[in-house]
Amino acid sequence: MTTDDRTVRIERTYDASAERVFDAWTREEVMRRWWQAERGWETAAAEVDLRVGGVVRVVMRDPDKDVEYGGGGLYTEIEPPTRLAFTWLWDGDTRRTLIEIDFEEVDGATTVRFTHRDLWDEEAVRSHERGWSNVLDSLGRDLEAA
Repeated sequence: MTTDDRTVRIERTYDASAERVFDAWTREEVMRRWWQAERGWETAAAEVDLRVGGVVRVVMRDPDKDVEYGGGGLYTEIEPPTRLAFTWLWDGDTRRTLIEIDFEEVDGATTVRFTHRDLWDEEAVRSHERGWSNVLDSLGRDLEAA
């Protein structure tokens, strides 16, 4: 995990094919199982229109506080099963950012290189680093369970 002044970079390797990991990022029913920034949260909604210019959207829900955190954007790059990129904008915010995800499979295991660019300050970088780390951990648990 590394960060510069406004970018979060996280790398994880999963014991799953690149196709399976790519599908986890692009199939609504799979995204609903794992896309949560905290344990115990749920994914209230996931929307995917998998084409350049198509919409990606996720809403996470904290059931203890009955609060939802939603965000989404538009796909800018789609290269199954090796790369995804999309803009990202949290609900109620005006600061558009860019998420890039590269998938590299070697011997049946897939390394995911996740990059979130153009964050607005150090606190945003720290917050997003923690949240995305938790999301990627949740993805790992889902891939192991499936």
